[in-house]
Parts: sequence; structure tokens; C-alpha cells
Amino acid sequence: RGISGQTTPQMLLRFRPDVIALGAKVVVILAGTNDIANNTGPMTDEQIEGNLASMAELARANGIRVVFSSILPVSESHTRPGEIPQTTRRPMSRINALNAWMKQYAAANGHVYLDYFTPMADANGLLRPELSEDDLHPNAAGYAIMAPLAEAAIQAALKN
Repeated sequence: RGISGQTTPQMLLRFRPDVIALGAKVVVILAGTNDIANNTGPMTDEQIEGNLASMAELARANGIRVVFSSILPVSESHTRPGEIPQTTRRPMSRINALNAWMKQYAAANGHVYLDYFTPMADANGLLRPELSEDDLHPNAAGYAIMAPLAEAAIQAALKN
């Protein structure tokens, strides 16, 4: 039920109708990159973490298992002249910090952490160029990597 460009405050607002009201057994939360890019205004890492934690708490309170997906790496392989590179809009230092927080939070709270970052990153920690046409969104090759990882994470959450 992802909506392009949305940030964690918007996702949190939609959480009841889009997750809880539908009777979900598992929720896969892939969020944070648009917050880092300031899509709805400046957001600190702590604010993003708070929104993610609130979603997880709402899920748990309603018997829904949680999968936290790492934020995908970005790159600057396809930047056109005059464009701001995704690595500037979404600094890798912030992506890495939020991914580390999600991994720790998931472990501490019995949630599943889904690592999309590692298999999609190149040796420099950037999104592999062949997995995206815009340095941000996965293409078919990117989704081919992500799909079995998501399925495995969902199955792991259902077993918890």
C-alpha cells in the first residue's frame, strides 16, 4: 500500500486504515528515504525513528507482526546535468544510521529486519547502477532481488 513520495508521518496517519483495519497478519515497513530527502519538510533521524517505533507499537498492540525493511542505497550513476544527485538528497550516512537503528530496534523488540541494502549495494555502498534507472527506485532487476527477500522475511515473521 505504498504511496510514492510519502514520509513516515503520512504513513503513520494511514496505519490504522491501511494496516490495522484490513486485519493484516504482517506489515512490511519500507520507509525513511523520503523523510531524509525532506519531502514533507525537514526531519531528524530521531523523528523518523519515533514514527517507525509508533507504527511497530500500533502493529504489536493489534497482533500484527512487523518486518522493518532497510532503506535502499542510492547512487548518482544516472544523474542528469543540473539535477541534484540522490546521494546529496539522501546522504548515505543518514541511510546507514537509520538502517542500523532499525536493525537494533527490530532485534530488541522481536521484529524481523529485512536487509535489502546489502544485496543491492556495490563495493562503495551505493545502489548498483543496473538495479535502477533513476538512482533511487528499483527497476525489474532490483525487484527481482527484493521479492524473495521480502517473502522470506514475511515467512520468518509469521513463525515468530
